[in-house]
Amino acid sequence: MVSTVNPPPTHADHSPTLPPTISLLLVDDNQPFRQGLRILLDFYNTGGKTQFLVVGEAGTPQQAIHVALEQNPAITILDMELSSGQEDGINTLRDLTSHHYPGKVLVLSGHREEQIIFRAMQTGAAGYVLKDRVADQLLPALLTILNQQIYLGPEVATSFFRLFHFYGGRSLPQKSSIHLSEREQEVLNLLVEGVSNDKIAQKLYITVATVKAHLTRIFEKLGVKSRTQAIVKALKLGLVSTEGS
Repeated sequence: MVSTVNPPPTHADHSPTLPPTISLLLVDDNQPFRQGLRILLDFYNTGGKTQFLVVGEAGTPQQAIHVALEQNPAITILDMELSSGQEDGINTLRDLTSHHYPGKVLVLSGHREEQIIFRAMQTGAAGYVLKDRVADQLLPALLTILNQQIYLGPEVATSFFRLFHFYGGRSLPQKSSIHLSEREQEVLNLLVEGVSNDKIAQKLYITVATVKAHLTRIFEKLGVKSRTQAIVKALKLGLVSTEGS
């Protein structure tokens, strides 16, 4: 079952209320992946009254902004890992919003982390689809967005709403607003791994007093008062990762 604000009707149910042609912009730095999206959209066009027309493609954030503002597509399909990583995707999404792009943005991403999903939706995405589910979720996502609803697949809906409730609906603080020094980042990484102050000192060849001083500054920057709070907030902000630990 697909999770949306309201369950999406079938393609046929949507078609009578939609324009005969829906313009799309494909933004992904992987050209074969964009070609795959085109093939998928062509397949949808053979079975529905509504036709999806790709009016442009982009492989960089700069191209995406230029083409989106020039062509004004109804929907921009945006790769969250554009160019150098998910920050480029977030920044592109933010730039589209700041330039008053009138269309909707559907995010495609390989990331399942709840903080990334939350940030994308808070920044203005109308939907979030995992790349390994594009084949079966792209069409319902597009139709749901066109019906002025928010699309979240079942794989990401739980993560989004868990973090949404955690923050009480407030915007997630931006990772870029937290500036840690290289040493502070190293201490934080070890803290999240559960390493004690003594062990952190040994690993980094510094004194325990220096470790405590770094932790004090980290706590101040994160706005927390304990190790546990620091770990939770660091994970929520994407400052550290537990992958591979």
